[in-house]
Amino acid sequence: MTELNQITLTRPDDWHLHLRDGAALAAVLPHTARQFGRAIVMPNLKPPVITVADAAAYRQRILTALPAGLSFEPLMTLYLTDTTPVVEIAKAVDSGFVKAVKLFPAGATTNSDSGVTSIEKTYAVLAEMEKLGLPLLVHGEETDPAIDIFDREAAFIERTLEPLLKRFPGLKVVMEHITTADAADFVKSAGAQLAATVTAHHLLLNRNAMFTGGLRPYHYCLPVLKAEKHRQAVVATATSGNPKFFLGTDSAPHPRSAKETAIAAGGCFSAFAALELYAQIFEQAGALEKLEAFASFYGADFYGLPRNTSKITLKKETWQIPASLPYLDNDPVVPLFAGETICWKMS
Repeated sequence: MTELNQITLTRPDDWHLHLRDGAALAAVLPHTARQFGRAIVMPNLKPPVITVADAAAYRQRILTALPAGLSFEPLMTLYLTDTTPVVEIAKAVDSGFVKAVKLFPAGATTNSDSGVTSIEKTYAVLAEMEKLGLPLLVHGEETDPAIDIFDREAAFIERTLEPLLKRFPGLKVVMEHITTADAADFVKSAGAQLAATVTAHHLLLNRNAMFTGGLRPYHYCLPVLKAEKHRQAVVATATSGNPKFFLGTDSAPHPRSAKETAIAAGGCFSAFAALELYAQIFEQAGALEKLEAFASFYGADFYGLPRNTSKITLKKETWQIPASLPYLDNDPVVPLFAGETICWKMS
């Protein structure tokens, strides 16, 4: 699979992606489609993607925005609410294009105001998902204001996720964007029904990065970056070859005006150089030979989808990430590590 200065991989997939809508969608979609064959598309639009009809319409807008010559399949999700009708689950499975339901605890992240206020209110829907084999994707943070923001992931495991897995042992669950040793250890020790996605920014950065030389809004994401001991634990887990952990960028674009402001939006836009950043991580960990399975095999296997058959190539080449990229009129998006030099480039 590897040569000294080149890596050839089965075309990877992104199992956690924010594409936004409208002009923003058209601006960022090509960056993902250049690298990835498929992506699980998050449903937290305004208004959110709650029904299969909503998902069908959003999927069509994505396909319409796809530039000619690029091949990309959006895998759609539904936004779980306190009042999601049980009948939507069978519709989702029958649709063939809705691949999961996303749980955002109310108030946990961008556009999560319509999210779940109490997990008990969703039990009937979760039972139907367990019965029909539709996965649940969770933003794994408790939003109780009494919990320290750096402890929200561990609290979610204890208060919500562990009891949920016991109540619905056949429900497939993905814990999205894990950030702590607690989460890595819990996913490893749980049954085969639980997996996790891992972002590039949580692998590359610890919480000091938000404060180096001043407040750094482009390193502010939700869940927030954690202490170095947690970053190291997640890196070791992601690069270990454990099939329960796979690539999910959580690439979340915001215009510059929403980041460089008194109350900055949470999210890192990594899609522009996502695969190159993962290659850098795996090389630093001495695990470059394990990148293909992490990026291209494990996610597809968990979702029960065929692996991609086409190939992509990364070359060892230094290049500079642009300072900004077009996004909205007169309001660009600033990519993760803007202006910095990285050492792998997709050819």
